[in-house]
Amino acid sequence: MRPVLLTSTTTDPSTFEAATGWAIKPEGACRAEMCVPLPDDVRVDGGLDVMVLADRLGMPVLRDERHDLVALGPSTVAGRALETAEAPELDLPDADGNPFRLSSLHGKKVLLVAWASW
Repeated sequence: MRPVLLTSTTTDPSTFEAATGWAIKPEGACRAEMCVPLPDDVRVDGGLDVMVLADRLGMPVLRDERHDLVALGPSTVAGRALETAEAPELDLPDADGNPFRLSSLHGKKVLLVAWASW
């Protein structure tokens, strides 16, 4: 699953399924043969509470309250999450051509964005 960006902390089941692959059924959140039971408080105002779903499915979540955005990472209940949040050493030129080492940011939260023209 790729990261998902939502514009609210609530969503409807079909939107959540289309974005994450998790179908909301009476038995819980299901993907393929696996179903994860959901607590009663997952349903709010005719929709689903994204924060409750993220917690139950082991999805990392970031919330930007100022812009009312929620970013969800892949679920970990299937066992396919990264084992560590440590990135390998990365030594690349910065925008001015000076060497930059990722380790110089050790202890800080870092968002890496990769882009390729192809």
